Amino acid sequence: MFARTPRLLLRPGWLEDSQALAQALGDESVVRNLARVPWPYGERDAQAWLTRDRDPNLPDFLIFSRTLGAPRLIGGCGIGRDAEGGLKLGYWIARPYWGLGFATEAARGVMRIARATGLSGITAGHFLDNPASGNVLRKIGFRPTGQILTRYSIGRGADVACAIFEQGEEEDMPSNLHLDLYSDARSLAA
Repeated sequence: MFARTPRLLLRPGWLEDSQALAQALGDESVVRNLARVPWPYGERDAQAWLTRDRDPNLPDFLIFSRTLGAPRLIGGCGIGRDAEGGLKLGYWIARPYWGLGFATEAARGVMRIARATGLSGITAGHFLDNPASGNVLRKIGFRPTGQILTRYSIGRGADVACAIFEQGEEEDMPSNLHLDLYSDARSLAA
């Protein structure tokens, strides 16, 4: 599946993206905000992530800015399963694109897909020293639960305090985002 927002293209990652992915996540300030990404992050890590088994029923995308030329990889956003099997929203944005609203736009798009496909009960979290991520979650209709849990960050090599959020009601989610969905172009070409 592909999705297009006003400024972004959301699509599955392909092996051809490994170099761009390694470059985007080759920044410790990005990796330190993620729980499951190792530091340092290299092309082998990117290739392993791009070729992993994925749940085809969960939206999982790389984020590309739509440009007049070739789209530029700026991050990732998707829904995965936590250790207990629950649904969890995650996202990251490469540092040159911080503060431009791309995380909010991509996460809104992913949550619209989740609602359209019947996914609910989605949670999310952010490390306490990354309050900007909490702002993104609030903007897309998530509510803080008041829980602070300790999560291990592979990139930091340490336990980190994490604020937990829960999916709000559909009416809590701002509706001012146009989203186009497309089936997988690879399956269309077959």
